[in-house]
Amino acid sequence: MFFMAGKDSWTKILQHEGSWQPEVAVAWCAIAAYTTLSGIGIFHTLRMLPIMLFMFFYKGLWLIVVAYPLWTNNQLIGSIYEEWTFTFLILVIPFLFTPWKYVFDYYILGRNYENFIEYK
Repeated sequence: MFFMAGKDSWTKILQHEGSWQPEVAVAWCAIAAYTTLSGIGIFHTLRMLPIMLFMFFYKGLWLIVVAYPLWTNNQLIGSIYEEWTFTFLILVIPFLFTPWKYVFDYYILGRNYENFIEYK
């Protein structure tokens, strides 16, 4: 995410000429901010978990509301959404390695993680 999408977004922003369409500009700036913060997460994993949770949510939501209906109607293969679907399905890998007990305790229950030895 940091290396691939970050490179694309920052290249697009830094090399853009002319005026921006507002929605396109917001999208590229959001992607650049998101991927930059994900880079920080490489070194501060637990502190940057909200970025990962955001990724799980928006990619999972997209897969459910966009890709799944197309797939069930046999319209996904060969469509412009097919590549995005395969890109978003990669979210399974970080999903498997997410410390879900920590997420539940800290973000859902609001417990202070410093009280839990296994997180240190």
